[in-house]
Amino acid sequence: MNFTRTPLPLLISAVVLLTGCQFVPKYFKPDAPIPESYPTATKAGAKSAADIGWRDFFQNPELQAVIQSALENNRDLKTAALRIEEARALFNIQRADELPTLNATGSATRARQFVLGTMKNSTTYQVGASLSSFELDFFGRVKNLSNAALAQYLATEEARRAVQISLVGEVAKAWLNERALAEQSLLASRTLQARETSFDLVKKRFDAGITNALELRQSDTLVQSARAALLAARRQHAQASNALALLVGAAGKLPDASATLSAQNIVADIAAGLPSDLIAHRPDIRSAEQKLRANQANIAAARAAFFPRISLTSGVGLASDNLSDLFAGSARTWSFAPQLILPIFDAGRNKANLSLAQVRTNIAVADYEKTIQIAFREVADALAARATIDEEVTAQQAVQKSQADRLALAQARYQNGIANYLEVLDAERELFAAEQQLLQTRLLRLTNAVDLYRSLGGGLNDSAK
Repeated sequence: MNFTRTPLPLLISAVVLLTGCQFVPKYFKPDAPIPESYPTATKAGAKSAADIGWRDFFQNPELQAVIQSALENNRDLKTAALRIEEARALFNIQRADELPTLNATGSATRARQFVLGTMKNSTTYQVGASLSSFELDFFGRVKNLSNAALAQYLATEEARRAVQISLVGEVAKAWLNERALAEQSLLASRTLQARETSFDLVKKRFDAGITNALELRQSDTLVQSARAALLAARRQHAQASNALALLVGAAGKLPDASATLSAQNIVADIAAGLPSDLIAHRPDIRSAEQKLRANQANIAAARAAFFPRISLTSGVGLASDNLSDLFAGSARTWSFAPQLILPIFDAGRNKANLSLAQVRTNIAVADYEKTIQIAFREVADALAARATIDEEVTAQQAVQKSQADRLALAQARYQNGIANYLEVLDAERELFAAEQQLLQTRLLRLTNAVDLYRSLGGGLNDSAK
């Protein structure tokens, strides 16, 4: 091919024209399928969750230490980080196709050939550099595949951030559950001691002939039920500790904790903001958006496959029959082999690939919209619970106090012979149930705060922005 007779402006115009034929997709983002505000009014004046570091939100030092250990040792988070490395490597592999590949070559060939009626042995030595099958990406096929790989890499990175946010929230809830069951064990232990003391009094009255065997057996039933509740609480507490240790990834025993759910410095207050903030603050939504970008780039690459593909293979080097003459000036060689591939008949393969890319993009759109809807529901549910949870705690505290007063009155009436022992039994059962319910309500208030913090995208940063 002789390029010396081709006018330079014509060559430049041809290259520009072909470059302008690239199928560069125009990214479109679907509208968020959620209302403009949450159904429950939100608190004003507090920082948004994304602006509050987890150390600032979780104010208890014991909880902070557990979360820090989980971020350092949790296997799911380590796997997510390795997925990022995997996606980065795949992106680098795909991006390498945008640049030519240069190779150094060297060969020695010995052959026996029939030349002019006689058999002769020949030896050829060759060294050089070659450019192998570099595609001139006039229609953007390679570029769009590289963009798709980049979007997949960014989606994986956002997925790791989503795993971290989820991990921080799950560790906090597991720690709160472990603390609640620890308090439950203490409550059951105190209840057992109180009922054993009450049983001793009833037994003394029975031995003195003041009371009957029925009351003695009723008191003993309460003692045994309290003992069973204590054993169940200890079992549940041990299982909760094991679950927390798995999340934290700790090889040994977790540090001893002494915090109670009634403490005031466990979590901070946050504001929900607007639903539109979720798109910017939640990495799972950003991950779904990057997957959408990748699928749109794949559509453009599939369209480019319908057009000609031009690749270049060339090389320069030295060749000689004698190794000693290999680097002589007269031994220079070169080759230039452009190749044009024009799809004519492929049994519908390219068309099917395009249809597949379009379907996958539609799936990515649906997944993106669903991810936003799930995020909106998580925040709305957490806000709905927060609207009444403080009043529930206050009401349950009043119930527990009333039951404690009722038990004291029932015991005084029984000791003075005014009432029978059934009143005491019923009061003790109701008080234990009220104390358990108060503990569960406090746990619900704290886990609700954690759920709201996580659903708003909090937990990614160590400290406030």
